[in-house]
Amino acid sequence: MSKSDQDCNRRTTPGTGGEAVYFFGGIGSLVFWWQAADGFREHVVAILKSFVWPAFLVYDALGALGG
Repeated sequence: MSKSDQDCNRRTTPGTGGEAVYFFGGIGSLVFWWQAADGFREHVVAILKSFVWPAFLVYDALGALGG
């Protein structure tokens, strides 16, 4: 059996839980930004911020490392 045949027969495995961590992080981010918002426009911005929460996390982490 050639290598390409082995690749075709390989089963895909479900995720290892990283997706769940990302999902619950997104929900937590939405709750955080939602509570900080006042008014319709800020709530819309809160939803948008919750989609890009990893960028905020990395930015703050790198800022903390940089001193």
